Amino acid sequence: MSKSKYIKLILILGSLTALGPFSIDMYLPGFAGIAKDLNTSVANVSMTLSSYFIGISAGQLLYGPLLDRFGRKKPLFIGLLVYIFASLGCVFVKDIDTFIGLRFIQAVGSCAATVASISMVRDLFPVKDIPKVFSMLMLVVGLSPMLAPTIGGYVTADYGWHMVFFILMCMGIVILIASQIVLPNSYLPDTSISLKPKPIINNFVSIIKEPQFYTYAFAGAIAFSGLFTYVAASPILFMDIYKVDAKTYGWIFAFMSLSFINASQLNSLLLRKFTSEQMILGALVSQAFVSVLFLILAINNYLGLYETIAMLFLFLACLGISNPNTAGLTLAPFSRNAGSASALMGAIQLGLGAFASFVVGIFVQNSVVPMVVIMTTSTLLALIILIFGKKRIKAAILINQ
Repeated sequence: MSKSKYIKLILILGSLTALGPFSIDMYLPGFAGIAKDLNTSVANVSMTLSSYFIGISAGQLLYGPLLDRFGRKKPLFIGLLVYIFASLGCVFVKDIDTFIGLRFIQAVGSCAATVASISMVRDLFPVKDIPKVFSMLMLVVGLSPMLAPTIGGYVTADYGWHMVFFILMCMGIVILIASQIVLPNSYLPDTSISLKPKPIINNFVSIIKEPQFYTYAFAGAIAFSGLFTYVAASPILFMDIYKVDAKTYGWIFAFMSLSFINASQLNSLLLRKFTSEQMILGALVSQAFVSVLFLILAINNYLGLYETIAMLFLFLACLGISNPNTAGLTLAPFSRNAGSASALMGAIQLGLGAFASFVVGIFVQNSVVPMVVIMTTSTLLALIILIFGKKRIKAAILINQ
């Protein structure tokens, strides 16, 4: 593969992967305006974030078998069309219930892009290069939380939050055209794959029984739910508790994403000396230390705006290292049904993200403590799953030998 083709693929696959984060992050600065216009509370507006996570989680399971059965590009085309029309509907929404529903549909459409991009990484690159490719994708994806809330803050302040969804619709159109023209047919349709419920469920069951899959999928997803906790809590945390305005919030959010971006690129360098397994363990141990310290400081009221930003910065850096490696090791055992495996991995991750954001909507109101409790609990649980899961992987290898 030539260098120019490699860069072009990374940019397109990264754009597909970034569509979801843009759809999550870009409207966050408009939460207060949305609540006012739709005659509801900011907590109810945060439920549109939960419905998005639920939609993208459920949609992953839908697109996985479709991507394996019909190839990558046809289901991707249909999913992006759904996303485009749902985004258009959000431009004209008049009540919170309709908004919650449209966000669910928008998510179902956008997750076609997420699953297709991850599946195509497995199609197009050798297994040993997948963690490095995911780190490169993290660079492209990492720009979205830098750009999205900053752009969203200015767009919301100058043109209103409806314009945010018009911009998202236009992004969907551009990505649809680019992906259909540039991306290769990386996977031939497999007519042997059934779309009946029982074979699909059996396929998912066979995937989740693989020790390497469930260890790294669940450890990675539970750890990564800390990011969803932060995203869902951040409008309340910064704009309600610390009283920053929408534009300042956007800049804070952008600064935070530097942590994730820099860590994911550091991961590429560290992989030259360490294995993915070593990187994951080191990142989760570090994340556990940071989150416990964060919790102690929060409980004892030692946190102001800048201290909270610093602790979140360190926490997100740990995720920037662990996430590409857990994704790579989760998918490594699969080739024929990589679409279903990536869909199941995404569904687990985003399902837990939906749950975390729902819990945030209930408990995070006027204190940083509930957010940090959720982050600490998820991190420690992920570390426990990783330690015990690695023993099951070793046992499975010995049995197969």
